[in-house]
Amino acid sequence: MTQQATLAGMPATAAETHDKIVCPVARTADIISGKWTLLIIRDLTTGTKRFSELERSLAGISPKTLSERLSALEREGVLHRRTYAEVPPKVEYSLTEKGQELVHVIDAMRAYGNHWLCCGND
Repeated sequence: MTQQATLAGMPATAAETHDKIVCPVARTADIISGKWTLLIIRDLTTGTKRFSELERSLAGISPKTLSERLSALEREGVLHRRTYAEVPPKVEYSLTEKGQELVHVIDAMRAYGNHWLCCGND
């Protein structure tokens, strides 16, 4: 069966498919697997950031992609978006408690990369 589940012969939406994933590893992977997603979370581990700060730190990401990833993480409850009633509008992003828990995943990935992928380790 493909990643896209079917229900009564009709393709499920991404949200319906996500809700049907039972395995906690698969659900977590579904949230963090998008390109740039882990790097956005990594950058927010040091504190609250504005859109432009994230855009500068993630060289190569388009504003559209950054906006989409931030919206997806907000929908998942991983980050909090705070909008200030100013002109021009000021928006800040920070990790929620749920998002802070992903820091352990990033730390484990960093340790793995340092051990196995850096400095010519084979």
